Amino acid sequence: MNPDIDIKSTKLLIVDDDEIILIALSETLRHEGYQATTTQSPTEAIRFLHENRYSVIISDQRMAEMTGLEFLQEAARIQPNASRILITGVLTLKTIIDAINSGEIFRFIAKPWLREELLATIRNAAQRHELLETNRRLQENTLLLNTQLAEANAQLQGKIHELTAQKEELAEMHGQLRINFEHSLDLVQRIVSVYHPSLGEETRQVTELCEKMLEFASLNDDQAHVLKVAARLHNIGIIGVPRVILELARSNPELLQEHDKAVLESNAAYGQMLAHYVDPSEAVGAVIRACHERWDGQGYPDKLKGEEIPHPARLLAIAAWYVESAMSKDDRIDEILHLSGQAFDNDTVRVFLKAVRTVQTTKRAKQVSVGDLRPGMVLAKGLYSPTGMLLLPEGHMITEDSLSKIRQNDFFGSASKGMIIYS
Repeated sequence: MNPDIDIKSTKLLIVDDDEIILIALSETLRHEGYQATTTQSPTEAIRFLHENRYSVIISDQRMAEMTGLEFLQEAARIQPNASRILITGVLTLKTIIDAINSGEIFRFIAKPWLREELLATIRNAAQRHELLETNRRLQENTLLLNTQLAEANAQLQGKIHELTAQKEELAEMHGQLRINFEHSLDLVQRIVSVYHPSLGEETRQVTELCEKMLEFASLNDDQAHVLKVAARLHNIGIIGVPRVILELARSNPELLQEHDKAVLESNAAYGQMLAHYVDPSEAVGAVIRACHERWDGQGYPDKLKGEEIPHPARLLAIAAWYVESAMSKDDRIDEILHLSGQAFDNDTVRVFLKAVRTVQTTKRAKQVSVGDLRPGMVLAKGLYSPTGMLLLPEGHMITEDSLSKIRQNDFFGSASKGMIIYS
């Protein structure tokens, strides 16, 4: 039994017009402790979706009333966070393409199924639902906290304590959401990339630079671990910042209002809170919270100064500033030298300069829509199908042929979604 989900509270909806298949599925899952609701009618299943919440929805493809894909598309509209699984005895290319284009399928299961494969797929689907629901609740809490940020620091601290209590309550509900630590870090990276692809690429570059800086920094093993994890998680709090404010901060920061700045700066506190779900170490959360502090005490959110700033946070701060700055490489290095002793301490600057000489020039990346792709552009991030198949690797130069295939197959499901290229 998987310790990361509460199977007894996990509700499943199973739709198949074959009574024998329906009985076989329901008996297998109920034996494992799942709450399984079954029906042979997609129409009745849609009524159930309006009346109850489900973690996982399983549907046969070939049914008299409608196809499984048609039913799952309607299910996605009603309960978008539920994980949807298509089960079919004939897995045709057309079925796969339709599923990819609709973007509504989490996994396929072929008939006849292997019991262990079926159970593993459903456990993964339930975990996905739990993660989405957790993030939904945390984003709702973020909006609530943003209304309090204009108040005094004491009120902010009180709200953080309140949210910490909510976090503990959620932790009690979900248990230890950490089957595989590295997998959890990858999931966070994907969440950030989905929310803002350019930010996801920057997070990857910050992580690489921090790892290189470790070769020259005097950190012990525990501190090195904290820096590596914090580098990969430090942007997770951005999901609580409305996109319009984030885009304004990246393009025209001088136009930000005071309330906008307060909302933007809240990502440090929320990053600390969200990081706890991946790594419960207080040190990781403290570094994420402090990576916007300055050596001279003019940073945020706590105005830490000098040695008050954790050592890994000083390294993360300079790496993040270097990667996220819009300046050229030479100008960025000149500005870091200028800020030595102000934003950054002198020892950290020396470590950074040694590390940056040993890495390749950081390439600038930007997000473009599929419609703006042109031959000669180079992918800064691999292109994957919704089922996880690598279509084009990182570093691929767009040609007329690959551009035609991308547009013809519309792998993204919508030309409005973007791709990351080197600028």
